[in-house]
Amino acid sequence: MNTARLRDRVAASDPGLLRLAAGLRTVGAIALTLAVLGLLGVSVPHLVAGAIAAMVATFAIREKQRGPQAVTLALGLPVALASLSLGALLSSRVVAGDLFFVVLIFCAVYSRRFGDRGTALGLIGFQIYFVSLFVGATVSGLPELYAVLCVAFLCSAAARFLLVRETPAGLLERLREAFRARLAQLVTAQLQLLDAGPEEIDQALKDVREGTARLHETALMIQGRLEEGTSGAATARLVQRRVADAEIAAERLGLLLLTARSSERADTLTLHLPGAPAPRAGRMPGRDEAMARVRRDLEALRLLVLRPVAARSGTALSQVRNRLLGYREEDNLPPVPPAVQDVFRGIGETARAVLGLRIALDGPQDESDDSPATARSREELDAEDAVIDAREEDGGTPQEEPTGLARPTTRAAVQVAVGSSLAIAGGEFLSSQRWYWAVLTCWIVFINTASTGEILVKGYRRLLGTVLGVLAGIVLAGAVGQHTWTAFALVLVLVFAMFYTAPLSYTLMSFFVTAALGLLYTLLHTYSLSVLVLRVEETALGAACGVIAAAFVLPVRTDRRTNDLLVTVLERLDDVTEAAVDQLSGGTPVELLDQARDLDQALADLRAATQPLTHPITPLRARRDTARYVVALLETCAYHARSLAATAELLPTHPSIAADPRLRRAGRRIGDNIGAIAAHVADERSTARVETGPSIASLLETEVPGTPRFGRVTDRVLRHVQRLDETLVGLARPLNVPVAAPRR
Repeated sequence: MNTARLRDRVAASDPGLLRLAAGLRTVGAIALTLAVLGLLGVSVPHLVAGAIAAMVATFAIREKQRGPQAVTLALGLPVALASLSLGALLSSRVVAGDLFFVVLIFCAVYSRRFGDRGTALGLIGFQIYFVSLFVGATVSGLPELYAVLCVAFLCSAAARFLLVRETPAGLLERLREAFRARLAQLVTAQLQLLDAGPEEIDQALKDVREGTARLHETALMIQGRLEEGTSGAATARLVQRRVADAEIAAERLGLLLLTARSSERADTLTLHLPGAPAPRAGRMPGRDEAMARVRRDLEALRLLVLRPVAARSGTALSQVRNRLLGYREEDNLPPVPPAVQDVFRGIGETARAVLGLRIALDGPQDESDDSPATARSREELDAEDAVIDAREEDGGTPQEEPTGLARPTTRAAVQVAVGSSLAIAGGEFLSSQRWYWAVLTCWIVFINTASTGEILVKGYRRLLGTVLGVLAGIVLAGAVGQHTWTAFALVLVLVFAMFYTAPLSYTLMSFFVTAALGLLYTLLHTYSLSVLVLRVEETALGAACGVIAAAFVLPVRTDRRTNDLLVTVLERLDDVTEAAVDQLSGGTPVELLDQARDLDQALADLRAATQPLTHPITPLRARRDTARYVVALLETCAYHARSLAATAELLPTHPSIAADPRLRRAGRRIGDNIGAIAAHVADERSTARVETGPSIASLLETEVPGTPRFGRVTDRVLRHVQRLDETLVGLARPLNVPVAAPRR
């Protein structure tokens, strides 16, 4: 059991083991390269060159399929040889070498427009040229360096394809396990929220909020790997559907628990805005029999998430599953207050989502101990699977791409070329031998950034990590002395830490790489305190040059970028909501979950772009709070849109959900309000206004006597539509969009 728990924790902390695999693969390539070169008896500078080349050849490859990875690695070797040759030939020609370096940098950034392969080849070309400067490559020493590069690339291939193998199907399987583990962690956090007292509620709510975000992150990672990791489009759509069902059910269960804790319905925003007020109406009575039952069933739900019901499990776990699925039927709900009954319904729906996820991922399950409620859930899932299999995949409408200087890769290439030119001039003023550190920093701060604010934050983080890394480098260099292989062993540890922490903290990554460089300086007999101080100075200069270039050369202001991304999010929200409401109103079925994931990706891009505005060091506190509030409101909108999409997908198979044409009236107002907000964000001079008015439920009233008020549209659909409508009105205020007075 302890081993299983440890495995679950590792899977949850590192979904797909992506960070672990990246670190092991890179360290394996470097270690294998050092071992081969050590047996060949090469010099220490060549060992350093081989280690850096192996690292570059490993982390530059980004394709997901093994075949394209091999092609890119094969193409990368001649690119590396050419870059090394030019670096050696131009080392004694200062002006020509600097001009070529700028051209190389421009081409390396511009090549990103050609996808993962272009990005990898550009990165290899730039980094190997940097290696030639770092080890002082000369024309006479090229033959040996050619051999070193060949060994490094071969060892990188061996590490990738033999030592640390990774297949799309295997990676997707690990991501699935991570999703299960994170779902179980979220249920655990919800259980703690159930028991939290007044002093503990804030931390418990924070844990639920973080667990919800981590589960959503894993769902997006699975979405990005479905096409390569599954046997066909139908299987991919099935897994996508089941993951979405589980995610939505778990998030809704958290909201129901919050509602049950308080006297009023919990605001969805509470799960999406850090610092939002927690329900304070009192602690759920732990001694009450119903609350004890809720606690027991949450524990059972967590066990059901982690452990399959198999023949060897006996009947205990199957009985647990049957009991939880029974809560989907009104007759099985305990006689408790309505808010607590909703919690039991939420547990039942989450159990159904877990069952569907288990069937989609692991195939048919043991049905020998099924209760009638479980059998009905299986029938519903089978009917949904049949509908999914029958649908044809829609390729979507291709998006028009910008051209010329408006293209992001072209603009970034021009900016980094100008910034690198400034860095070369300033760097050579500081040091004629190590000016390239400024250029490297300028290059790095432009990678995966798109606005001046993002570059400023990244430059600050790199500088902070470099300063701390210099201090660590001083300690490590003094401890290692001239023990070559001890130093290389420590470098391997630092490289692993660098790749393992890179997705988590750019500052930590910069710290580890700077500490490793201190050891490499020691190996090259160029270590001194003045060299490490110069490293900090060059880093600060490179970051400053990057910010200057971003601010004055084809600048993309943070406000402009966030506004553009905000408009994109609103457009995706409108697409999902309109399609879901149309389908719930009796319209033609479409692939809603794909549209919902497009919305999620657009929101993730916006969240990343607002980091400069929400960073702790920003002096504009009011602006920071507004940005956080707007993103939280959009996350709330996305949750309700995902829920509407998932409900609409159930229409063909679910007996309690049927189309209601009256929903179109509600959808029309929501669509108009989204359009008004988007128009105002795109152009402040827009005169569009957000409309308010009667509740969504009142819009569904009919003038025909005797007609049921809501038809067979479930109360849940109405709540999602109502909350979406209210959240859009709330979103208008921080964005300064005029809100029209209700019509009478």
